[in-house]
Amino acid sequence: MTRILKSMCRILGVFAALFALAPSWVWAGEIRVGTWKTAQTIQPFFYERFFPKSEKVSVFSFTNPADQKVALLAGSLHMCGTTLAHAIHSASLGQPVVVVAALCNKSSALVVKKGGPIKEAKDLRGKKIGYVPGTMHEILLRETLKRSGLSPDKDVHLTRVDFFDMGMALARGGIDAFLSGEPFPALAVDQGYGEILSYPYYGESIGTINAGMMVTRKSVLGRPEFVERLVLHHAQATEYLRTHPEEWLTKASTFGTPLQVLERAAPNMELAWKMDQAFIRKARALGERMQALGVIGKQPEYEELFDLSFVMKVRVKDGQG
Repeated sequence: MTRILKSMCRILGVFAALFALAPSWVWAGEIRVGTWKTAQTIQPFFYERFFPKSEKVSVFSFTNPADQKVALLAGSLHMCGTTLAHAIHSASLGQPVVVVAALCNKSSALVVKKGGPIKEAKDLRGKKIGYVPGTMHEILLRETLKRSGLSPDKDVHLTRVDFFDMGMALARGGIDAFLSGEPFPALAVDQGYGEILSYPYYGESIGTINAGMMVTRKSVLGRPEFVERLVLHHAQATEYLRTHPEEWLTKASTFGTPLQVLERAAPNMELAWKMDQAFIRKARALGERMQALGVIGKQPEYEELFDLSFVMKVRVKDGQG
């Protein structure tokens, strides 16, 4: 009996060891990618047509970048989407993440009640503005207010509202404005209760940068050829969708947003994959705003957080220099 128990313990030990190693090997032949189910973060759902038939691409949808990053660091994903604000925050904490390609640009808008008294940003004085703390949208909102001579902490009432509830709050008068990502601004216009006050992009500072694709530093150092393939197929999917807008929006409409709303939002959404030094300069400007707001305590090493080498290799292969 003792011998049997010992044998069973050895077998269980082997299984335990294999389970612990699972993130690095059990998904061999399966590419696991995380993203959101939105029109501007849709590319991973098209990766499979560019990978060899022998490789399966599994796409997992999340509702926020933090959960994607946790899955990435745990080894359950090979690559995932991230807002640049979240990537900067993660890197500032010393987490081993690397942004290897852009995902989308633009996609934000400042919305007010249709036909209301707010005609320009300075009219927001004393008004309630819906926002989600710690997001890219908060940074853009505060930038807009400061450029209009308003103190975000003294001259307006910033009100925490979930993205999905902002439209209802605006329509019912709970807030006077909100700054959010698409499709919520387009939905407010389509349903008749809201209008776009501005698109808060400032070319000389943060500009239109928004989100990227992220891997672990371990993957960059240990499997660079694999990361390059991921970036290549991300680029191919992006370019395909950019040249097939009807297929892009039709697929995106299956995520729950009506097609006519997506068509209205399309000019304010830009699918992307390229990064360069100008991209990093804008990310640095974003990080500086984040630190000024107390969102991060220190700046990350941007040259380590953003690895341009994979995008550059893909550009050379595509003859883009």
